[in-house]
Amino acid sequence: MAKRTKIKSLLSGSLIGETVTVMGWVRTFRNNQFIALNDGSSLGNLQIVVDFEKEDAQKLKRLTTSAAISATGKLVASQGKGQSVELICENLEILGDSDAEKYPLQPKKHSLEFLREIAHLRFRTNTFSAVFRIRHHLAIAIHQFFHEKGFYYIHSPIITGSDAEGAGEMFKVTTLPLEGAPKDDQGNINFKKDFFVRLPISPFQVNWKQNWLHWLLAKYILLGLHLGLKIQTLPGT
Repeated sequence: MAKRTKIKSLLSGSLIGETVTVMGWVRTFRNNQFIALNDGSSLGNLQIVVDFEKEDAQKLKRLTTSAAISATGKLVASQGKGQSVELICENLEILGDSDAEKYPLQPKKHSLEFLREIAHLRFRTNTFSAVFRIRHHLAIAIHQFFHEKGFYYIHSPIITGSDAEGAGEMFKVTTLPLEGAPKDDQGNINFKKDFFVRLPISPFQVNWKQNWLHWLLAKYILLGLHLGLKIQTLPGT
């Protein structure tokens, strides 16, 4: 099998005139000739031009959305609009079929509610592909910052209570006495007397316009769960 070249490097135009092999998933196939291919290395697609007169008609029918293919050909400057380069396909191979009747993602706009139901495929949409790229760079920057400060990233265990049902009751931090805790008018424990005020753990549960300080604390708690409890310094550092 020929060495694969990522689409991201091809879109830069530095390899024009060379014969390359690309692999990825079909986004669209139009006019029985033009394939929009994406391999996840870039938000942009690579246009592959197929000679439908030479290719097997049955193979062309298999070029449905999300079909996995391998294409080898010469990279040239595109004569059409919408792309700077395109691949003139000389050899086309189907690596994996995709049933167009069952595959949920189609070349149209999908609602976020619908994409929430197919979380394992939402990365292939432009919206979530962009979001998770930004998230990746932010996470790398945060980890790099702590790394340069001498911290180490570890997976600390979550403290839970014993639960025969397997639900795992979360351990609660409080300064109130276990017996004789102060009660409110309704007879419930008055956590307002506690040093650790009970706050919503997610900033999305707080209206920042009404209580910006509460929202900011929730943000810090969320960051602490992801980083503060996992990044610790070892003795001697």
